Amino acid sequence: MNIKLYLAPLAGITDAPFRRLCRKYGADVVCTEMVSSRGIYYKDKKTAELLAFTEEEQPIGIQLFGNEPDIMAYAAKVVEERKPAFIDINMGCPMPKIVNNGDGCALMKNPVLAGKVIEATVKAVRCPVTVKFRSGYTAETINAVEFAKIAQESGASIITVHPRTRDQLYSGTADREIIAKVKQAVTIPVIGNGDIFTPESAMDMIKQTNCDGLMIARGSQGNPFIFKYIKEYFETGTYTLVPDEERLSEALWQVREMCKDKPEKVAIAEARKHLAWYIKGLRGSAKVRNEIMKTQTYEQTERIISEYLTESRCYLDG
Repeated sequence: MNIKLYLAPLAGITDAPFRRLCRKYGADVVCTEMVSSRGIYYKDKKTAELLAFTEEEQPIGIQLFGNEPDIMAYAAKVVEERKPAFIDINMGCPMPKIVNNGDGCALMKNPVLAGKVIEATVKAVRCPVTVKFRSGYTAETINAVEFAKIAQESGASIITVHPRTRDQLYSGTADREIIAKVKQAVTIPVIGNGDIFTPESAMDMIKQTNCDGLMIARGSQGNPFIFKYIKEYFETGTYTLVPDEERLSEALWQVREMCKDKPEKVAIAEARKHLAWYIKGLRGSAKVRNEIMKTQTYEQTERIISEYLTESRCYLDG
């Protein structure tokens, strides 16, 4: 089955080390964390740091958010100089600090403005422009099909649909029928996103929607191996979980790489949630999680994980 697997852009999660791990385990395409077009326009240093990526992460998309066509066009030009495979426009983020500024999913309340943002971005660059959005803003204003048509007419090359409304955030169940309807309404490729936590759910998404690709978000948290599992399942009908030793060895690799990119104290603070995801479900993980939440250095983190593996009669190499 020739279905491309995408790593979703996730704020505070899909940094460079995690993206490289996902590529290693089978992600065909990865995306940066979402980047503010205004931050680029006003030359914010922290915003610029989010744009960095390595060649081994290619193909990679840089995701921008904003609601001003001119500023989005400017930001897209700046971003294109870094030679990403594509630029993605976030029109689906449901978080209050984003939608309260008129960005993210707030644009689904104003499809005309959304179309202008997409068109301005497309005209500003040569690389493909994609758009990610939701079912709608509320259950009463579901407009994904209309929105998809506008995105296509405005020049989007690919669209990704997360079939939840903004009001749902990440609760309830993703309504895959909406993706199926969008797929029938447009001719550009449609990527399905939402509730892909296992290879079986990935297969269900394909069968239920006939989408052209899959974007994995929360299913990848602490589990970059999901891309490997899905590909094995699509090819053979079965898959083998990576051993706990490999799982935690890769977790430590990710933390080490994070410490290279940022001050150790900052990196370790950000790594705690990743480590909690990696060890979730493992025997005796609750105690280890509590210890990890107190760590301040990589050395402490490595010692805790290594001791856990030793106690579990596993061996960690390096």
